[in-house]
Amino acid sequence: MLLVAAYLVAILPRLAAGPAAGITGGILVTLIVTHYVLMTSQAMWLQLMFPGTLLLVGHVALVTKRFIVTERAKVKSDETSAESNRMLGLAYQGQGQLDMAWDKFRQVPLSEALMENLYNLALDFERKRQFNKAEAVFRHMHGFAPKFRDLEQRLSRAKQMSETVMLGGAGASGRTNASILGQDGTVEKPMLGRYEVLKELGKGAMGVVYLGKDPKIGRVVAIKTMALSQEFEADELTEVKERFFREAQTAGRLSHPNIVTIYDTGEEHDLCYIAMELLKGGDLVPFCKPASLLDPNRAVSVVARCAEALGYAHLQGVVHRDVKPANIMYHPDTDTVKLTDFGIARLTDSSKTRTGMVLGTPSYMSPEQLAGMKIEGRSDLFSLGVSLYQMLTGRLPFEGESMAQLMFKIANEAPTDISTLRPELTPGIVGFLARALAKNPDERFQSGEEFAQALRAATMAGVVSVPTGGVKSVDIEI
Repeated sequence: MLLVAAYLVAILPRLAAGPAAGITGGILVTLIVTHYVLMTSQAMWLQLMFPGTLLLVGHVALVTKRFIVTERAKVKSDETSAESNRMLGLAYQGQGQLDMAWDKFRQVPLSEALMENLYNLALDFERKRQFNKAEAVFRHMHGFAPKFRDLEQRLSRAKQMSETVMLGGAGASGRTNASILGQDGTVEKPMLGRYEVLKELGKGAMGVVYLGKDPKIGRVVAIKTMALSQEFEADELTEVKERFFREAQTAGRLSHPNIVTIYDTGEEHDLCYIAMELLKGGDLVPFCKPASLLDPNRAVSVVARCAEALGYAHLQGVVHRDVKPANIMYHPDTDTVKLTDFGIARLTDSSKTRTGMVLGTPSYMSPEQLAGMKIEGRSDLFSLGVSLYQMLTGRLPFEGESMAQLMFKIANEAPTDISTLRPELTPGIVGFLARALAKNPDERFQSGEEFAQALRAATMAGVVSVPTGGVKSVDIEI
C-alpha cells in the first residue's frame, strides 16, 4: 500500500499520459499475477487487491483531474484567443483592411456580439463594391442566425449584385462608364477610397463623375473615375497607372483661381479616381451652340482668364493637351471660370477604341498635336483660340465630313473666315483669331499672358461693331 501510494504521489504526476498508463498497467498486472501464483502454488494469500484497487482509483483520479484542469485552461485560452482575434478584426476593419478583418473574424466562434461585427463588415464590403465577399460574410452569418435583422434580404441582394456587377463599374453591358451605384439605389453610400459616393453627376468618355464626401472633415468633392483596365492592355496597364498618378500629382500642385483644385487621387480595384473641387455651373458646351451663345464681351473675358490660367500652368511645366469647352467650367451667375482635367489628356492620347481611333475628336487639336510632334504650351493656346471661335460663332473653324478630312483641314487649310459668319465682329478680334489659329507655332502667341493681353487689347473698343446710325438722339423735356 505504501509503495503504491508513493508511486501515486511522487512518480505518476511527473509522467506523461502514455508512459504513466503503461507503468500503471504493468504494476496492476504484476499485482494480479503475483496474487494468483501465490494462491495456487504456495497456498499463500496476500491482500494485494487493496493496493491494486488503490493504484487503479488513484490513476483514474489523477487523469481526471488533469483533464478537467487542462480543459478549463483550454477553454480560457480559446476565449482569450477568440477575443484577441475579434479585437484584431475590428482594428483591421477600422484601417480599411477588410480582407484581414474577415480572416480574423472567421476564427472567432459565432455569437450575438460577433454577428454585429460581421454585419458591419459585410456592409463595408458592399460599400467597396466587393459584393462577392459581402455575400460570403452574410452566408457565414446565415448558418448561425438566419433571422438576424434583414440578413436574408441582404444575402439575396449581395448574391444578385455579385453576379451582375463587375468591379470597376462595368456591368453586363460592358460599358466602361457604367455607374458603381446600384440601378435601384440599394447600395447605401458606396466608397471610393475614403470618400462616400453620394450620387452620380455625369459621365465622360472614360468614366463617371460622382458627388462625394470626405466623412472625416465633411468636405464635399467631385470624384472623377477612370476605368483604365478597360481601356489599356494588361502589359501597359502598370505604366499607365504610374503615369496617371504622376500627372495627377503634377496637376495637384497647380494653385490658380481659374484652375480647379485637386485634393486627392487613388485607386479602388481597377478604378483610378481624382477627388477635386466641386464646382457650381457646368461646362461651356451649351454656350457654343448658335441659339445660346454668350455675350461676346463675356466670352472674351472667359477666354482671357483661361489664357492666364494656361500661362501659369505652362510656367509650372504643365501642358493641358486637351483644352476645349467641355473642359472649361463656367457659372454665369458668379462669372466664375475654372479649367479642369489637366494631365488627363496624356492618358487618352494613347488610349484606343476597338477600331483603333483615338478617343475624342481632334476638332480642337493643334496641327503639331495631330502630327504627333512634341506638345508645348502654344498647342494649348491654339486649342483655346478654336474654343473662342466656336463661342463667338456657334461653329468650329475647321469642319470635315470625315475624321481624315477634318485633320487635313486643321493641318493645311485656313479656318473659315469668321467675318462671313458674324460680320459685326470688329477687325481687332478677326485679326486676333487669325494669329491665334496660325499653323506655325512661332507665328502664334507665345505665352498665355501674351494671349490674354492681346485679346483684351483687340477688344478694348468692343467685340461687335455698332452700326452707323444705330444710335438715335433723344429729346429730354425738363
